Amino acid sequence: MVKRRNSRQDAIRDIVRAKSIHTQRSLVEELQDIGYNCTQATVSRDIADMGLKKLSEGIYVLAEDLHLQRMVSEFVTSCERAQNLVVVKSQPGTAPGVAAAVDAASLPDVIGSVAGNDTVLVVCGTDSGANELVHLVNKLSTPNR
Repeated sequence: MVKRRNSRQDAIRDIVRAKSIHTQRSLVEELQDIGYNCTQATVSRDIADMGLKKLSEGIYVLAEDLHLQRMVSEFVTSCERAQNLVVVKSQPGTAPGVAAAVDAASLPDVIGSVAGNDTVLVVCGTDSGANELVHLVNKLSTPNR
């Protein structure tokens, strides 16, 4: 039972980071698509247990990604991938804070980051991990930027 819950919550973590999830129902559907047989009540309990929050844009975000979301939406100006490396451009003087937020989020494929004044270099373990990071940064940035 605990193993199933932990596995399901790991899947929820991956889904929420990879996609823009607006409703519990859509999260249930995503879980069912990958083989988890669960109800909306189960997902509701998981959301509470995991501390998921809903942004003003209406998408769920992990509690540990909230600081990253704030930093990205306020300071990041662009994000590009070069194989397993991600270059994040930010407003002058804010790169160390952005790098600290990336490191604190404990993203699964992020090995580490190096910050200058307005640029952060993030090293990922794989090309696909770097692609996922770029997707996450773009998802967390405000739509009106």
